[in-house]
Amino acid sequence: MKKTLHLISFDIPYPPKYGGVIDVFYKIKALKALDIDVILHCFQYGKPEQTKLNKFCSKVYYYKRNSFVSSMLSNGYPFIVKSRGNDELIYNLKQDHNPILFDGLHTTYILNLHNFSDRKLFLRAHNVEHQFYKGLAKSESNIFKRNFFKQESKKLKKYEAILHQMDAIFSISPLEQEYFFKKYGDKCYYIPAFHDAQVHTRYNSKGKFVLYHGNIVVSENVKAALFLIDVYKDSEYQLVIASSYFNDEVTKEILKYDNIVFHSLEKEVDLNRLFENAHINVLPTFQNTGIKLKLLNTLYQGKFVIANDFMIDQTGLESLCEKANTKAEFLQKTKELFQQEFTKDMLVKRENILNNFNPKTGAQKIIDVIF
Repeated sequence: MKKTLHLISFDIPYPPKYGGVIDVFYKIKALKALDIDVILHCFQYGKPEQTKLNKFCSKVYYYKRNSFVSSMLSNGYPFIVKSRGNDELIYNLKQDHNPILFDGLHTTYILNLHNFSDRKLFLRAHNVEHQFYKGLAKSESNIFKRNFFKQESKKLKKYEAILHQMDAIFSISPLEQEYFFKKYGDKCYYIPAFHDAQVHTRYNSKGKFVLYHGNIVVSENVKAALFLIDVYKDSEYQLVIASSYFNDEVTKEILKYDNIVFHSLEKEVDLNRLFENAHINVLPTFQNTGIKLKLLNTLYQGKFVIANDFMIDQTGLESLCEKANTKAEFLQKTKELFQQEFTKDMLVKRENILNNFNPKTGAQKIIDVIF
């Protein structure tokens, strides 16, 4: 008999253009390849329904995310959690007794509305969420947003106790695994991030520009983009900042410099083309939570990578990147790498190390634990 799994996603996981949904989409794809029948439930805000998901899921349900105002009247619940409460989701889950995989702590609010004690429950942890929001607060310059992130962090720390209801927790990085194992014991399993497991790096072995991509609605990524603008603004190198979203603060800075441009990501192919033509991918981050999905995605699709300590330490990917932490170090590494070609020997080394992050292996481990 075919095995069936309910998977609740915090967002519509297609197209896979930013961190969290990359993990969700390629996890679904890997489970489908191992003959798991996935019933997908996803929260919709800002994206249309995606028919591509029907190829990998037997059913796809979409739910409207609750408004900010109604969710803030939350009796102490975190906004990212309370805004994903939905009675229709509960009704659909109750139609059978198959196990439920919550993708992100965000998606667990229904456990406060209905007793699912007769079901096997699992969580894919994308971060230690209260630590992640604490980091967002530090990166945020807007005082109102900073205070919101601080409050959200406090609420998430308290709310995390709901994980005691889980039969297992699947952490995304060694750092997170250490945290969850200390708190919840041997029901925690390290499952590396899911991603597109095909190396797409093309030859041309020499690219034309420096690329940064990220969701610049998130304050952490805004801080990274502004840092990189400051790095390259007086240099001879062209910097392309790519995102599915616009940010006024970042756009205002970009417009000041002829060698820095913004590229809007409308489709998955838009980012693929940028990877193909970029010589260097720059990936600074200012907090060391989780493994950055964009790092894995870039190593599969791009050429050279320059990243800082927070991006690569304790990932197992350190040897595939050039490390830089200061403005001077980023510029020096950029100069060195533009004098090199990305060779096939480098690609072979990259493929060998990335085999440790094979999505099929991770999906099989999830199946073994759940079923």
